[in-house]
Amino acid sequence: MSAPHLIWFRNDLRLADHAAVAAAARSGPVVALFVLDDDKPGHWRMGAAQRWWLHHSLLSLGRDLAARGGALVLRRGLAADVVPQVAASVGAAAVHTLTHYEPWAKAQDAAVAKAVTLKRYHGALLAPPASVTAGGGGRYRIFTPWWRKLQEQMPPPPPQPAPEMVFAPLPASDTLGDWRLLPTSPDWSGGFAMWMPGEAGAAARLAEFLNVAAGYDKGRNLPSQDGSSRLSPHLALGEISIRQVWHAVADAIPAAHAEPYLRELGWRDFAANILDQFPDHGDVPGRAQFDAIGFRDAPRELAAWQQGCTGYPIVDAGMRQLWATGWMHNRVRMIAASFLVKHLLIDWREGERWFWDCLVDADLGANSLGWQWVMGSGVDSSPFNRIFAPVTQSAKFDAGAYIRRWVPELANLRDADIHAPWEAEPLMLRAAGVALGRNYPHPIVGHAEGRARALAAYADAKAF
Repeated sequence: MSAPHLIWFRNDLRLADHAAVAAAARSGPVVALFVLDDDKPGHWRMGAAQRWWLHHSLLSLGRDLAARGGALVLRRGLAADVVPQVAASVGAAAVHTLTHYEPWAKAQDAAVAKAVTLKRYHGALLAPPASVTAGGGGRYRIFTPWWRKLQEQMPPPPPQPAPEMVFAPLPASDTLGDWRLLPTSPDWSGGFAMWMPGEAGAAARLAEFLNVAAGYDKGRNLPSQDGSSRLSPHLALGEISIRQVWHAVADAIPAAHAEPYLRELGWRDFAANILDQFPDHGDVPGRAQFDAIGFRDAPRELAAWQQGCTGYPIVDAGMRQLWATGWMHNRVRMIAASFLVKHLLIDWREGERWFWDCLVDADLGANSLGWQWVMGSGVDSSPFNRIFAPVTQSAKFDAGAYIRRWVPELANLRDADIHAPWEAEPLMLRAAGVALGRNYPHPIVGHAEGRARALAAYADAKAF
């Protein structure tokens, strides 16, 4: 038997349309390896919700490999050490992996490449970030011109099926259960039953989305409707290739209806482009003036936001959905984020790190870009003085049913009252069983008060 080739899986837990898998399979017998490497800055260690997802995704990938006569080797430790050790133990001719753009992934690649023959392939994004450049070769920092330039490379190549594979003898493997990725006591993951991690689950979710994809441009803004793709967790761990999603949507519906969703896929690529240029984007404002913002140290208000007890139903519904399911509707993410950094004037990094721990679709590029966009501190962002009015947003996007689901103590309120229960007549509150300050909080801050405080803090920062 010829020397084996090692497939090093990371956030790309699939077999179809996986360039590293295909190249290794063409080259000889393969060994499939996943390394759990927690050597990241403390707040960027994979969060609890995504660890739940990872457990089930690894189970799924292991089953898929077993169905083909192989298995998934699991090791825990520093990838820079473990990958070369496993490669040496099996006599691997080369290590094959997809290129990722998080700073720790780049550091892993550099270290592993010093010890073994490392072959890296494009496949995590629509296009390599450095390939989307302006006329003079410079990199884009603004989405709209970047998106126009990306179109010159679109559509991406068609996705390829999983290859036939021959498996080499396997080295020793950790046991997945020993990694303790799942919550124990208390087990907070009951609401995660809505998800089906793994490559088959991703394909099923894509098929479901295609039934409503033509209405995505409107449906994505309505939290009471199932108009989102909910593919983000599958994409975050690479259980489905972004090329497969692009082609499925583009082939299923007319171009005018497909474009809004394809543009969202582009936003994910753009986030990787920004992270590739600014590896510290998750920690450092893209605009230096935001270092001078006088954020408040308000632990009780931060906890109220985290727990969905701010007194603003649309914010509370979103934060409770996040805790229960590991996911939050995108429109509500923007409202909840804006409320934290502007109404409460709490550092955007507090929210970013809470999302990192709670989201099953946590992605460093997308998470940091989203928070800095809302804050106004990113290299491409909304102006700071764009402050979402939670009540207006809730009514505009018809969030009544969404609130009733996630804030059940308000379920009996009329549509006219549910977005701002403190404005309802006392008789209506009593009839609905709502006692403000007892079974549902008063607003933690007034909209006008919070907005004025935020704008004053911004004016002070601009003066420096």
